[in-house]
Amino acid sequence: MLYTRASEAANVIAGRAPGPIGAGVVLGSGLGGLADRLSDPVAMPYAELPHFPMTTVAGHPGRLLIGGIGGLRVAMFQGRFHHYEGHDLECVTFPIRVLHRLGVPRVILTAATGGIRDDLGPGSIVCLSDHLNLMGVSPLRGRNDDRLGPRFLDLSEVYSSRLRSLAREEAARLGFVLPEGVYACMPGPNYETPAEIRMLRALGADVVGMSTVPEAIVARHSGLEVLGLVIVTNWAAGISPAPLSHAEVIEASLAVGGRLADLIDAVLRRLSTEPDAGRSPVPVPVP
Repeated sequence: MLYTRASEAANVIAGRAPGPIGAGVVLGSGLGGLADRLSDPVAMPYAELPHFPMTTVAGHPGRLLIGGIGGLRVAMFQGRFHHYEGHDLECVTFPIRVLHRLGVPRVILTAATGGIRDDLGPGSIVCLSDHLNLMGVSPLRGRNDDRLGPRFLDLSEVYSSRLRSLAREEAARLGFVLPEGVYACMPGPNYETPAEIRMLRALGADVVGMSTVPEAIVARHSGLEVLGLVIVTNWAAGISPAPLSHAEVIEASLAVGGRLADLIDAVLRRLSTEPDAGRSPVPVPVP
């Protein structure tokens, strides 16, 4: 049962790094450098955590780190699991369920994306305002466990307007404008065709990727507040004549990753001043 598996993993994590956790962060391709900013980190390879699969994609090391940023204890997932690797969406979103069982109140999701909107070229950082789930399936499909969340979930505001406003303020303080955009989630692993990008543009998408959306849905199902911050690593297919490659994604992520790390660092420090920072409950015993 998912609730039991998530509780077992949460209890192992809490045993190795006891204490409340104020935020979770999921790091996308090439964005692992933010983990270097954690103070007194406790590292846990996924192989040592119950029910965690291994990552197989370059740029996703596959470990959980728990440490401090600005007085806030943070759980940072260095690498994620993807539907295109053959994992079902319950597996893809398992780390979010574990955050829920740890009592974490909020999560920051990051990813590398392709730019569709004309003003969102490579090197842009975008704050997600909404998404299009075009994977053909919801991570909430199947029997619902009310201990994890409601059967029918309202997604009127997946990405917290409060956290988006906070992120824009911190970006301005750091000297840059943080645009908002709609993320189109495609199943992958192939990149989209030019015709598909034209379709996505017509549907209102601003950036496109192969992750993030299932995690955001499950986070809201679990009652977590969500902030989505993505890097545009390349123009989407048909916009630029250059062929797309994952090596390009990693290279571009590393180039702009420091600026995104500065922003997330600033957001976490702001969150550390909030009344509920670091006061989340510890997990209950596995039933």
